[in-house]
Amino acid sequence: MKDLRKNIRYQTLAKAKIEGVSEGETLLKDLSVTGCCVESTSYSEIKFNTLYKLEIIPESAAEIGTFHLVAESKWIRTGGYSGEIGFTIVESPKGKQFQRYVDYLSWRYSQGSSMTGSSVPGPSI
Repeated sequence: MKDLRKNIRYQTLAKAKIEGVSEGETLLKDLSVTGCCVESTSYSEIKFNTLYKLEIIPESAAEIGTFHLVAESKWIRTGGYSGEIGFTIVESPKGKQFQRYVDYLSWRYSQGSSMTGSSVPGPSI
C-alpha cells in the first residue's frame, strides 16, 4: 500500500500524554507537521473526530523541552491490551518547540539514523 501523505512522518520514541484519556505508557510513534500517531498500553474512551490535547516529551537527544499539541483523532486501532491513534494536528501553542522537534527528526532521518522516517514522500493529495 502506497502512502500518499503530503509530509513525511518521522519515527520517534518520544513520550506522550493525552490529557484526560491515556492510561499506562503512551509513546509518540511518528510525527510530521500535519499529523502524528501515538501508541499506548491502554485507552479509555477515545472518540473519532474529537479534539484532544497531547503533551509531547521529546527524546532526550533532541534537547527540546516538553510541548503541547491540539490534535483531532482520525483513526483508532486497538488490539488486546494496546492501541494506536492517528491524529491530525490542529494547533501547536508552543509552535517553535514543535517545529524544532520536527526539524530534529528530519535532520536525523537525513543522517541515515536507525530511526528513519516512516513514510516516503508521495504525490500531494
